[in-house]
Amino acid sequence: MHVHARKGEFESKAEFVIENGVIVEINISNVKGLKPLKNKSLRDFQDFLNVYANQIVEKWVNYFVYYKDIPFEKITKKLK
Repeated sequence: MHVHARKGEFESKAEFVIENGVIVEINISNVKGLKPLKNKSLRDFQDFLNVYANQIVEKWVNYFVYYKDIPFEKITKKLK
């Protein structure tokens, strides 16, 4: 599974590698045809994934596998 992050005209995606229900790796890559996140934006995306990876996967599974409604969640706290 993967998720995208966008800031302005820049966008990257993170692919979650999951084995036996556990995230074992997160790979960030470019989105074809778009400029990738860089510098602080890329670091912010990495930091966000480090904190919220399990919640992202849980919500992704609930939405795409179990077809549950997922309420919008605005995250306002600083990660660092």
